[in-house]
Amino acid sequence: MGKRVAVVLAGCGVYDGSEIHEASAVLVHLSREGAQAEVYAPDVDQMHVVDHVKGQPTQEKRNVLVESARIARGNIKVLTKLDVKGLDALIIPGGFGVAKNLSTWATQGKNCVISKEVEDVLKAFHAAKKPIGLCCISPVLAAKIFPGCELTVGHDTECEKWPYAKTAETMKELGCKHVNKHVTEVHVDVKNKLVTTSAFMCNAPLHEIYDGIGNMVKEVVRLA
Repeated sequence: MGKRVAVVLAGCGVYDGSEIHEASAVLVHLSREGAQAEVYAPDVDQMHVVDHVKGQPTQEKRNVLVESARIARGNIKVLTKLDVKGLDALIIPGGFGVAKNLSTWATQGKNCVISKEVEDVLKAFHAAKKPIGLCCISPVLAAKIFPGCELTVGHDTECEKWPYAKTAETMKELGCKHVNKHVTEVHVDVKNKLVTTSAFMCNAPLHEIYDGIGNMVKEVVRLA
């Protein structure tokens, strides 16, 4: 039997949900590793809906579970139904939905609040000593919940290649150790069983982001 891995989504679309390429890469790499993905999302309204052509918020209302179901091809469960006992690992792809729908990081940074059901799930896997894979912006969830943990969101010096590097500095302010890594690399916090990679925190070719996520998935499955 392959490993059973929970994948938690935050909607559908980079600016207001889960980053679709990241979510898809996670599912493809889990399949390649012979693991069974079980997709979950919270049944809540999105913080807002963004027109991805204009990059501007609209007056529309959308539901995180309903939108995430697009990526999961309808095969999705509400996050409150997740039972850590039957699962071997957890992966949360990135996208602004993590910072808007799973937490308030987008508006409050290090003073953010994480959704109770998301926090409960992360703490349950951590307490069970089961691995957690996080990419792009989603490592901020661990930074907030597990002080002193080791993470990467890529590099901590802002430049054209690393436009979101200030995130690393904010994570350090929360008491975490940030480890600089290239987009294809991962960092493994052995003590906390956290596997992180930068993904779209880096302005990199899509195949490099895909490869980095693949390395994250491999490590998560290996640790499981």
